[in-house]
Amino acid sequence: DQGWRFGDTGGANLDTLNGANFLHEIYTRADPAISGRATVPVLWDKQRGTIVNNESADILRMLNSGFGDFADPTFDLYPADLREEIDALNARIYPRLNNGVYRAGFATTQAAYEEAFHDVFAMLDELDGRLGDGRDFLLGDRFTEADVRLFVTLVRFDAAYHGLFKCNLRRISDYPALSAYQARILAIPGVRDTVSIDHIKRGYYSIKALNPIGIVPIGPELPTALAA
Repeated sequence: DQGWRFGDTGGANLDTLNGANFLHEIYTRADPAISGRATVPVLWDKQRGTIVNNESADILRMLNSGFGDFADPTFDLYPADLREEIDALNARIYPRLNNGVYRAGFATTQAAYEEAFHDVFAMLDELDGRLGDGRDFLLGDRFTEADVRLFVTLVRFDAAYHGLFKCNLRRISDYPALSAYQARILAIPGVRDTVSIDHIKRGYYSIKALNPIGIVPIGPELPTALAA
């Protein structure tokens, strides 16, 4: 298994810059002596021909602050007046939910699975309550980094984490406020174009340790905004 592949699957992108077939080739191009797994995401500097970063949280902030010449510089996902609140939310949500689903899915003991499972749904319950007060986003009417980080877990949840990772107490579609919140984010211009439920399911259900036969489920039935 050579890991992440640049394929011609519908909606995927080939590496037209370096001509690599597999992501590990990009890592080796950046550092021929590198060892270990090639992970995603990767931010590549085509001018210097190297990897800038491979941590999603770091890349999110780099894209927010370092690309003003190529985007709207007035759009700020990490505004100074909300940074303390954003950091506090991230610190609560990441271990319990963003990483919690992985702790549940890859648990090797019943106790570890149950602890992660309860963390996941306690956090989902808390967030549904928070969003149930009429606010549009986690910190009110402004869309921030905290919303980006939460959304990427929510949008995968019903299609992958609920079944494959055994986080099956409830689905996101069972949470009224979280469902409405997810729909609001999907309605932001450009966001829906970044989401492929087919890719999500095929990617997660290709994890041999969790799904050795490799069969990808047809379901579940998803909200119209995601199923379209």
